[in-house]
Amino acid sequence: MMETNRILLRPWKESDAEALFKYASDPEVGPHAGWPPHKSIAESLQIIRTIFGGEGMWAVIWKETNEPIGCVGYLPSTASNLKIAETECEVGYWIARAYWGMGICTEAMKLVVDYCINVKGFTTLWGDYFLDNPSSGRVMEKCGFIDTGKETLCSSLAVGSDRPVRVMKLETKFFKKTP
Repeated sequence: MMETNRILLRPWKESDAEALFKYASDPEVGPHAGWPPHKSIAESLQIIRTIFGGEGMWAVIWKETNEPIGCVGYLPSTASNLKIAETECEVGYWIARAYWGMGICTEAMKLVVDYCINVKGFTTLWGDYFLDNPSSGRVMEKCGFIDTGKETLCSSLAVGSDRPVRVMKLETKFFKKTP
């Protein structure tokens, strides 16, 4: 587990399905991250079992309520939306609308960046965001990512595969590693 004063990152549990549905059913959340709003608790449970249950995915737990309020993680090159090398990964995140603008995604991403560099040893971290969601790009900038100036389409996305994303990257050789 990884944590800050306000949040804890931990693996998803099947018992999180109801809380996941509560936030992932919001039509303003999923489409900003490339997926459709959840339609049922059963669907949220299936997402936990198939997508969020793998290595590199964590529930963002708001310590004040001990409730999952989002997801953060990384995808290895084989699962990435981008064409990246085996020694690289793609990072991603989403947070419930009630928690937007509080810096929570930045806190969570900093923990994931540290993990990806110091535990997994990735050489480059990649991220992307829809052009109409510049707040997501600002999260990456605050975590040390730079704008590559490139835009692409992510054909594997369930929502937004026809909308361009801006590509960001963090080369770990320029990132201060923890001792």
